Order: sequence, then C-alpha cells, then structure tokens
Amino acid sequence: MRRATITFPDDLAEAVEHYRKSKEAPPALTTVIQAALREYLRQRGYLPSYRPLRITPARKGSGLTDVSTNHDRYFAETEE
Repeated sequence: MRRATITFPDDLAEAVEHYRKSKEAPPALTTVIQAALREYLRQRGYLPSYRPLRITPARKGSGLTDVSTNHDRYFAETEE
C-alpha cells in the first residue's frame, strides 16, 4: 500500500466533512477517499466494473424449511 499526502480545496474538504458527519457511524477519511477514487477510475475504465454477487437458487430445493437457521447442524452431519 502506498501513502500519499493530498491537498483539498476548501469547498471539497467541507463537502467531505459534511458527508462524513451525516453518517450514523462516520467513515474514516481514508475510506471515503479510496471509495471515491475507485469509483472515478471505474467510470473511466481503469478498474474493472463492480458486479454484485448474484446467486441463482436451485430449481429444486432440499425440501427442508429450516436450513437457513440450522445450517451448522446440516454441515456437521455426515453420511456413513
């Protein structure tokens, strides 16, 4: 990871601070700058586009209705 020192114009610094303070849990300045830079570079084709994970459900399920709540039990079971 590289470290950089940057200088913001006053209007941009105020906007970033206003954004951070508007959040219930204000993100770190580094987090905001990294996210903004990633988005800027993505829009210009220098980073791959973000694609959310999409999971397609199976056509036929397991037939069990409690898997989401008892998944650990099902993973622990072994067939003999």
